[in-house]
Amino acid sequence: MDGLRVIPTWRRGRERLYVCLTDGRNIAWYDRQVARVNLLSEDRKDDVLDALGPFLTGPVTVGPPPVPTPAELARLTLPPDDDLAPNRPGEALLIALDRDPAPPRRLRPDPRRRSLTAEQTVGEALDHMEGGGWRTLHSIPLPGGDRIHHLVIGPGGLYCVRAVHAHKQRVLIADPMVTVGRGDPRPLLRYLRADADRAAYALTAEVRPVLAPVGASGIDITAPLREVRVLPDTDLCGLARSGGVLKPADVEALHAMARDRHTWARV
Repeated sequence: MDGLRVIPTWRRGRERLYVCLTDGRNIAWYDRQVARVNLLSEDRKDDVLDALGPFLTGPVTVGPPPVPTPAELARLTLPPDDDLAPNRPGEALLIALDRDPAPPRRLRPDPRRRSLTAEQTVGEALDHMEGGGWRTLHSIPLPGGDRIHHLVIGPGGLYCVRAVHAHKQRVLIADPMVTVGRGDPRPLLRYLRADADRAAYALTAEVRPVLAPVGASGIDITAPLREVRVLPDTDLCGLARSGGVLKPADVEALHAMARDRHTWARV
């Protein structure tokens, strides 16, 4: 085991333990979620298992990394500038605030910061679903300056999620208008359906729209809504309980397509 180090890493809520040589090269990694030790060199198998011994919590599969799927190969060949997967929740707002910060000492807070808080809250809730086979993309740019706040792909299908800041305010929904507190009504459901339709066109798959009020003190819906689901940020985990629509391979293939910026160039 001499010369081997175990280095834990976290990526989007998923832990991996890498086994490295003294020069920093990886020779194996342990994926706790799937209980698999992936070996890059069979010669050091016993040493690797000895190094990982304190971290193993049960039986594991040991062997070379699995053959990449077509979706994984597409991801590996995707240029970093065209890959939307690294986008943070509210990525577009973060960039806008960095380029043009609000003047100091304003009487009213910058509305972009409230929107950013809402998108970050919803994004965090959706990212927690990844352990159940779901994939989430944030802040997807669309032609014309529009964007999809969040796109969720998983066993229960595809969802286009729009976050709405409503901290301690009541939300009134009268299709297609949405009123937050004493603010002016806005046709958010019309925008949300349009986003879902554009996503469905780009991915050639059904995409269902979801409105996610964040921090609302109450939600009043005047009449049954067409197609749209309304889920507070605290209830978004309910999407993870739906299943039976997509197989894991379909989820990965759709995620590989959706993370490519060029997929959205003509919608």
